[in-house]
Amino acid sequence: MSQMNIEKIMEVIPHRYPFLLIDTIEQIIEGKKAIGKKCVSSNEQFFQGHFPNNPVMPGVLIIEALAQVGAVALLSCPDMKGKTAYFAGIDGARFRKKVIPGDVLMLETEIIKIKGPIGIGNAVAKVDGVKVAEAKLTFAIG
Repeated sequence: MSQMNIEKIMEVIPHRYPFLLIDTIEQIIEGKKAIGKKCVSSNEQFFQGHFPNNPVMPGVLIIEALAQVGAVALLSCPDMKGKTAYFAGIDGARFRKKVIPGDVLMLETEIIKIKGPIGIGNAVAKVDGVKVAEAKLTFAIG
């Protein structure tokens, strides 16, 4: 499958508004890698309280969006149908540049290891091709 709209994403992961933080999956390699997109809007609820006069997307929400993309990558395999990928760990998170309203956040998570019910992925978020955040993410599949 090469792309997923919001309806298809919601068939794979249980997240719903306001916690579904990805708009589309632009590319997917089942069980290996996914690239998602989030169009950051000034209407996002978190901007009301996170530096309202100078809105910046919270880094923790960028990491959550990367984890949602990783969960889609993991759960896209037919043998994972009906399972849930729980966010189990974050290592080496770095925030390189602020994300503001109007940015298009490209979210890429590559699964580097699956052993039993545990998956590990390298995740990178970019705006206009410039890295804004990165982390190694761990998932517990149940």
